[in-house]
Amino acid sequence: MDKRFIYADNAATTAVSEEVLNAMMPHFREAYGNASSIYELGRNAQRDIENARAKVAKAIGADPNEIFFTSCGSESDNWAIKGTAERMAKKGKKHIITSVFEHHAVLHTTEYLEKQGFEVTYIPVDEKGLINPEDIRNAIREDTALVTIMYANNEIGTIQPIDEIAKICNEKKVLFHTDAVQAVGHVEIDVHRQGIDMLSLSGHKIHAQKGIGALYVRKGIALPNLIHGGGQERNKRAGTENVPAIVGLGVAIESACKNIAEKAEIITPRRNRLIDGILELPYTRLNGDRDKRLPGNLNISIEGIEGESLLLMLDMYGICASSGSACTSGSLDPSHVLLSIGLKHEIAHGSLRLSIEEDITDEDVDYILEVIPKVVDRLRSMSPVWEKMMKGESYE
Repeated sequence: MDKRFIYADNAATTAVSEEVLNAMMPHFREAYGNASSIYELGRNAQRDIENARAKVAKAIGADPNEIFFTSCGSESDNWAIKGTAERMAKKGKKHIITSVFEHHAVLHTTEYLEKQGFEVTYIPVDEKGLINPEDIRNAIREDTALVTIMYANNEIGTIQPIDEIAKICNEKKVLFHTDAVQAVGHVEIDVHRQGIDMLSLSGHKIHAQKGIGALYVRKGIALPNLIHGGGQERNKRAGTENVPAIVGLGVAIESACKNIAEKAEIITPRRNRLIDGILELPYTRLNGDRDKRLPGNLNISIEGIEGESLLLMLDMYGICASSGSACTSGSLDPSHVLLSIGLKHEIAHGSLRLSIEEDITDEDVDYILEVIPKVVDRLRSMSPVWEKMMKGESYE
């Protein structure tokens, strides 16, 4: 069969859509004004920024003045967590609650704060990758400054009980932040109805360009400045605005949040076909809850092989996939997410993540299910670990 090209790594990044690109293009050459300038070209740029802000706000049920543009989801996470820590430390609150399998944008930030004298509680997840909200309730103390829990996991796709967690935080009068980078555009979000205080999102996960994100901050929460300098973003984040990217984000999030349920109806059956087909291979397991997961995410551990080798061989067949989060793909260490749900190192090393969207056809699914068994058989035939498994010997 001729080599095809199938992109099944949308959780890592997405292509800029034609709709987004067309909206951005005028702002590179014709509508290139500085939004801080008072002449018409500048005023038009500011108008377009505010239009985009309104679109982002509407997509997540916020008010426009609660949206701050950033460079990415990681920056938004850092601002929400460090800013809250700085503010609440002045009130004697230096305790933060998060989970063991957050994105490193959160975990490395809380590790940094621990070195600054903060205490962090890391909530465990169960074998299906889900948090028990009661663990959060029991962890909250008088000096708790913030709870930060991701909306959906970037590797195994599990959707957390955000409504319940937010309710507990509201009852306890503790601020609640969620990293929703993977969730926006795939699940319905209404920050006001759900009681979410802060939310991070990123454009390149929803067909906007890389290098643009946003942070929702509920009205009444006064975060310290992220960047000092000019008066941009209501004096909170200095620096001349990236107007093309901001406009693109507005278009992208408006498009992504249209017909979420209808898109899920298209994607979920194809995802389930992939799960069922790959699980027909011996010594495989699905990572994460079967149902409480993003529509296009599947993460399967395949024993007896190594994840990077699997990705390289799939690439030879034109299939783009992942063996964990893109942010750690250069590391030889097993995924902290997979270890957190109880997998052994050897099994965690052999994980495959596919993240698909509605452009994946039934024929594409057929092709993936044709290729993966061939690749797995070849890799296992060369694997000393697999050989020991077949002889009943320990490979630990």
